[in-house]
Amino acid sequence: MYLIHAELRAPAPGAALGADLARALLAAALPAERIEHVVVHEDTGSGAVLGVYVLAERLTEAESAVAGFCRRALPALPAFGGWTVLRVGAPLVAPFYERLLSGSGPAGRNRSLPFPSI
Repeated sequence: MYLIHAELRAPAPGAALGADLARALLAAALPAERIEHVVVHEDTGSGAVLGVYVLAERLTEAESAVAGFCRRALPALPAFGGWTVLRVGAPLVAPFYERLLSGSGPAGRNRSLPFPSI
């Protein structure tokens, strides 16, 4: 199973998606697409990110399946009218870990500590 992100651009600044879209997207999935779960993350500034969990043998197959799913399913749902797919691909985890190691966060958390000497 792969997690594939579909980055979406809103039709206008501040445009919001409605509730229960993840459920509607999952219901729109065809069995052959092997979509297992969908999550909608809206708070990305000028758009949204769909997190799509898909069964596939290879990453390229998973990305292709989600791209096809987005091309077919998004235009069929009125809530996505005017939204544009910018990119479909596997998310990189490096930014997450970089944030964990950065100095941003409450004191004593998310801070690099010296390597303990033996």
